[in-house]
Amino acid sequence: MARRIWKWSRRLGLTLLLLALLLFAVVTLGLRASLPQYEGQRVLPGLSAGVKLSRDEHGYLSVEAASRADAARALGFAHAQERFFQMDLLRRNAAGELSALVGAKALALDKSRRLHRFRSRAEAALAALPAAHRELLQAYAEGVNAGLAALASRPPEYWLLRQSPKPWQPGDSLLVVLSMYLDLQASQGRDDLAMQALHELVGPDWYAFLSQHSADWQATLDGSQAQPLPVPDAPWPEALRRVKTAGLSPVDASDADESHRDRGSNNFAIAGSLSSDGGGPAIVADDMHLGLRVPGTWFKASLSWRDGAGQLRQVAGVTLPGTPAVVAGSNGRIAWGFTNSTADWADVVKLRLSADGQRYLGPKGEQPLKRHIERIELADGSSVEHEVRETEWGPVLDAPFAQYALRWVAHAPEGLNMRTLDLESADSAEQALRLARGAGMPAQNLVVGDAQGRIGWTLIGAIPKRRLDSLDLPQDWSDGSQGWVGWLSPDDPAWPTVLQPADGRLWTANARVVGGAALALIGDGGYDLGARGQQIRDGLLARQRFDEAALHEIQLDHRALFLQRWRRLLLDEVLTPDFVRQHGLAEYREAIERSADAAAPEAVGYRLLRAWRERVLERLFAPLAAQLATRQLKLQDLKLATETPGWALLKARRADALPAGTASWPALLQQAVLDSREALLKTTPDGRIASLSWGEQNRASIRHPLSSALPPWLAPWLDMPDTPLAGDRHMPRVQLRVHGQSQRMVVAPGREAQGILAVPGGQSGHPLSPYYRADHEAWLRAEPMPFLPGPAVQTLRLDAAPTTR
Repeated sequence: MARRIWKWSRRLGLTLLLLALLLFAVVTLGLRASLPQYEGQRVLPGLSAGVKLSRDEHGYLSVEAASRADAARALGFAHAQERFFQMDLLRRNAAGELSALVGAKALALDKSRRLHRFRSRAEAALAALPAAHRELLQAYAEGVNAGLAALASRPPEYWLLRQSPKPWQPGDSLLVVLSMYLDLQASQGRDDLAMQALHELVGPDWYAFLSQHSADWQATLDGSQAQPLPVPDAPWPEALRRVKTAGLSPVDASDADESHRDRGSNNFAIAGSLSSDGGGPAIVADDMHLGLRVPGTWFKASLSWRDGAGQLRQVAGVTLPGTPAVVAGSNGRIAWGFTNSTADWADVVKLRLSADGQRYLGPKGEQPLKRHIERIELADGSSVEHEVRETEWGPVLDAPFAQYALRWVAHAPEGLNMRTLDLESADSAEQALRLARGAGMPAQNLVVGDAQGRIGWTLIGAIPKRRLDSLDLPQDWSDGSQGWVGWLSPDDPAWPTVLQPADGRLWTANARVVGGAALALIGDGGYDLGARGQQIRDGLLARQRFDEAALHEIQLDHRALFLQRWRRLLLDEVLTPDFVRQHGLAEYREAIERSADAAAPEAVGYRLLRAWRERVLERLFAPLAAQLATRQLKLQDLKLATETPGWALLKARRADALPAGTASWPALLQQAVLDSREALLKTTPDGRIASLSWGEQNRASIRHPLSSALPPWLAPWLDMPDTPLAGDRHMPRVQLRVHGQSQRMVVAPGREAQGILAVPGGQSGHPLSPYYRADHEAWLRAEPMPFLPGPAVQTLRLDAAPTTR
């Protein structure tokens, strides 16, 4: 009997093994069938002439075409084969169509997106484009669909979701631009609503103090200086004194580290007169800080073609899959890069609604709210109807803010076009600055340098002209005295611009860059504190000669200069001998003294110091966070950096500003030491201070969107390794677990062979591609990867379809 059982068990085991091997073979063959075509020859309909697609050992794509339209068609082909799922997510994110792909889990997000009706706005914008731009988007879309159709099997994500990819339309490229609006201008009116709540809670004097720009950390381009506002003489607001925060969780209490300011970037440039040879081209550095995911945001490409006059055009840099443009790069005559402007591009309108909520008062009298029924498809084939109501100014916000409407540049025709394509053919910094004015994209700080050594900065995007009592608080627009009154003309001398600064240096880092009339024009969208920009500026001022390596070194600067005043406060006033002895803090203090000068992976002191500062600010601003939570708002919705008023309150030591239940300012600071230390020690397996390195907290979490759906043992197949990272916020090397330098670029136009371009992850979104992780190790190690593609290792020739007689 036992022998028979053993025999059948053996057969069953062998059968299961064979089935597992068969399943593995089927899955592997299916996955390999969806790999891009990297070599050989095929026909691509619509081409005017043949195109060569070459890839170097890292998958960096070179496109050699006869025309810009052919280059766009071939780029679309390559984007689709490597990154179609990423492109699909971007267009669906903007259109509010994710539920049709992933099911009801995305329904709430889709409803919030449908408020903007971006699908219809994209189609209207497409129709208004110049013919040349429409034709380029059409060629790109046809290339995308040809690339998708050329795959022997659909991309692997669609097998996992049991869905089929939908064809790409020309308007989808505009939806990708709108998806970037949602990422880069994410507040969508909540900032104005939060500022209104702050004003109501604390009154005008404390409102001005709490929302002031930092006078300690600033590095504007026009030299304007914010002056510090002293702590008001008036008592600490009663609305904040009476709040009990003891029962709040950390999330409820505060998010005082300004995490909403993580969306940003650095760019800077030096004039050719400061280059190492003393008279060469300008050098431009750019590192855009975005969410880190697999695959990465950018796709490296070098395009070459001949324009209508027969002149050879070349442009290299990073492209955004879903669009045919090189977003940041060099064309041999100019180099350019972006940072988020973080100015104010949306305003909230107070509505005067009728008693039944169906009409609103406007300058022409009472008007009916326009109603749009949005049908949201779900993955199971069902659908949900969602109503969007609109005013003449924009959509009515969702509950609980349904008495307000949103006026946003992204909703306007002026905010959406493809004029950024024109930068590819610009011949000088001055010409690029002119072309940038009024381009339809999320407004950015454009820094440009040219081959003659000139540099310049401007805001690229559409700038509304406004007649408002406040750009930070909702206003009543019903009588026509408040509102937007057109758009700033590209020829208007008020357009903020700097060309050829006297010292030959430019820098932006999401902080305030201008003051005076220019600041009144563009407003404050929640500027970065300014410490990062100041550190970059000071790095540029510290040298008189630069090459590409010198600018790359600034990009990698992770010195914690911003935290040093907190370090001095902690060592000089908080960690007293008695306090250290009483609570066994000798090792804690030693770590602060030894390793808190930089956000290095091995630094224990940096992590301790950072956690202590955050805990102090949490305690200080917990009453305000609690009050905002009662209004369904958050501290990070505010257009303020808690560092500025928080530090001023610490220096003033006003007794009435202490959180309820706190005996004194020294007690608050010392309790923050104990609380932050205890919280950190709970994260270690051995409960030891020595285990609290910054790298243990700041481990990369660069995930594929679908890896969470896989078994834990299989998810690493899609994800990048959880490597300890150097860097943090408030320093040039912005690097957090899921957010940071999405690329690092340094390039001089005409000298691209000496340039640098590194991205996390790899070129391909297919896990079996040799290019899935090809750039990641170099990005982690901060290696200066070449700006231009290397020698081709794989080449695909795309032929024009034969003509019929």
